[in-house]
Amino acid sequence: MIDLKYPVLLVHGMGFRDRKHLGYWGRIPRVLEELGVKIYYGGQDSSGSIEGNGEFLADRIRKLCAEHNIEKFNVIAHSKGGLDIRYAISSLGMGPHIASVTTINTPHNGSYTVDKLLKFPACIVRFGCVFADWWFRLLGDKNPRTYAAIRSFRTYDSQEFNRMNPDDPSVYYQSYAFTCKRVTGDMLLFISNIVVRAIEGENDGLLTPRAVKWANFRGHLRSAGNRGISHCDEVDMRRRPLSKKKGDGISDITDFYCDVVKELAQMGY
Repeated sequence: MIDLKYPVLLVHGMGFRDRKHLGYWGRIPRVLEELGVKIYYGGQDSSGSIEGNGEFLADRIRKLCAEHNIEKFNVIAHSKGGLDIRYAISSLGMGPHIASVTTINTPHNGSYTVDKLLKFPACIVRFGCVFADWWFRLLGDKNPRTYAAIRSFRTYDSQEFNRMNPDDPSVYYQSYAFTCKRVTGDMLLFISNIVVRAIEGENDGLLTPRAVKWANFRGHLRSAGNRGISHCDEVDMRRRPLSKKKGDGISDITDFYCDVVKELAQMGY
């Protein structure tokens, strides 16, 4: 059992929502709950802007604290969710309710690939984003803003975001990077992996270690097997271990989350 002082708030990334069935986090919540960790979910829009999702998270945190007599949360955020919660803390005053923030492949420093993507004619990009917004509304988003979300991943916009949203000194921040070992490591992200690799280098199918380093960077972690760890693997999308192989590296992504929470407990969070 893990003696964690504060409960965990899982904040999902872009493209999916927190659901009871077919949830974003796979086996991870169940495994943590079996160790005695209380789990809550962010529940923000899957394709909202950082500002809109940050406001939703701030409101949700206030409500959860009041309803369940919670003092603070340990936030574990994946991908864009890390930007959403940073905005809620720095711009919306949620620092007193947050003990720690652990981000997993969050694009804190922006993507050179997105820089190049947005050099395509704006009408083409916007058309695709309008279609995406329509689809995300069907899936439950209240205010999808795919174009604004994608623009926030540009390196310039990331620099401005970081300047306007400095870390709260009362909150402990840490970040992790993961990558695929080869472009075929995740066929769902095969094409994007090739594109990002050609432009930026080794990546998890979407983001490079350079893009995700932030605050107390805990390192670039790899799998024990030959596939590596993709953006989908980071949240257990396949609901199974990464590899049967044991030894150096991660064999099951749930082990990583257990280790993160155990360490937070040892630190007094």
